[in-house]
Amino acid sequence: MLALYAPRVEDLWFKEKMVGDAQTMSYNHAHGGRIPFPRERWADWHDRWITNHKGERFYRYLMEDDTFVGEVAYRFDGERQIHIADVIVYAPHRGKGYGRKGLMLLCESAKANGIKALYDDIAIDNPSVALFLKCGFAEVLRTDEYVLVKKEL
Repeated sequence: MLALYAPRVEDLWFKEKMVGDAQTMSYNHAHGGRIPFPRERWADWHDRWITNHKGERFYRYLMEDDTFVGEVAYRFDGERQIHIADVIVYAPHRGKGYGRKGLMLLCESAKANGIKALYDDIAIDNPSVALFLKCGFAEVLRTDEYVLVKKEL
């Protein structure tokens, strides 16, 4: 059964592995692809996203049995005054329904935390737009660069 897991600092090896993987991060090609996440950044990042998130951030691993398969998150975008969702499934685990299930778990968590709506701005060529639409999000804006989707919780 897929579950959300709040990673400890020492668990951030999985995030480093995932965001450093070219296949997993292929959707991010417009912004440089892989993202460095060296160990010396882990403690500060963990403090901001897990320990002292101030209600503006939420981050969890997707975990199936004892295996990390991806991550879900949302953050408050102060400029636009909206909460932006994030779902990444590690490439070796794609095609197994984790993205859909993870997105639904993220929506449930956001609602439980008092969030009224989640958005995501997805690169125009990213196939995950279809995933968000299947999970009840609606397209609210399309540009040459991205599609903005929204779901009322």
